[in-house]
Amino acid sequence: MTVTGARQEQGRPRAGLWARLGDRVVVGGSTVGDEGRDGERRVHHEDGTPPFDVRWSDTGRVTLVLPGPDARVQHLPPHDTMDVTPP
Repeated sequence: MTVTGARQEQGRPRAGLWARLGDRVVVGGSTVGDEGRDGERRVHHEDGTPPFDVRWSDTGRVTLVLPGPDARVQHLPPHDTMDVTPP
């Protein structure tokens, strides 16, 4: 059995679909040619597992998302590791 969620060390990679606060959730379109939609993951489960609360970029609404096989997560660097060197 694979250990997931809060029981797992923070720096280790996780199996399956998961997202941190602020990561981008992308869901494919329902028909050919439909680009789908994307949104920012909001707080729901502390361990990053689905379902996700997502604020959609096209409407600004927050909905509960149970990601299917057409969903993926774009992991963004944590705010404390981003390079914030002033120009």
